[in-house]
Amino acid sequence: MTDKLIVLDRDGVINYDSDDYIRTVDEWIALPGAMQALGKLTKAGYKIAIATNQSGIARQYFSEDTLDAMHTKMRTLAQEEGAVIDYIAYCPHGPDDNCDCRKPLPGLIHQIAKGLNQDVGGCYMVGDSLRDLQAGQAAGLRPVLVLTGKGQRTLDKGKGLEGVPVYDDLAAFVDNIID
Repeated sequence: MTDKLIVLDRDGVINYDSDDYIRTVDEWIALPGAMQALGKLTKAGYKIAIATNQSGIARQYFSEDTLDAMHTKMRTLAQEEGAVIDYIAYCPHGPDDNCDCRKPLPGLIHQIAKGLNQDVGGCYMVGDSLRDLQAGQAAGLRPVLVLTGKGQRTLDKGKGLEGVPVYDDLAAFVDNIID
């Protein structure tokens, strides 16, 4: 049996987002219920991967060391709830850098598939923006929109969301697929 995998965007899905970027470890704050939801996924046998655009690095708002510290904090909080984050893929580039990893392109999803040595087709991609969903769809994942972060704005625009399930937050999505 292929391992079950859930791919998540980070900012706005797992932690609070900011239009001014999450620039410090102290600014990285988990959304209510998110860590518990990750714990439920791990306990239900899912692998968890994160695909996140982090153009704040290219914009020199924070360093890769700071990003690593944010991810250490996230992993520690997740572990306290029994969760394992199996893989984190991030794009450090800016919008004009012409990389293949910046969502909506599927490069981060391909990195996850290679890093976990796993076929990701048919897995879920949970995000709060259209670009998250487009990246997942381009790699054969099933898109899911959460209304946290920029999710409500994305829903209000309504473009590209035909047939995409919508949940209030990560915890509601997890409860639905596990129950």
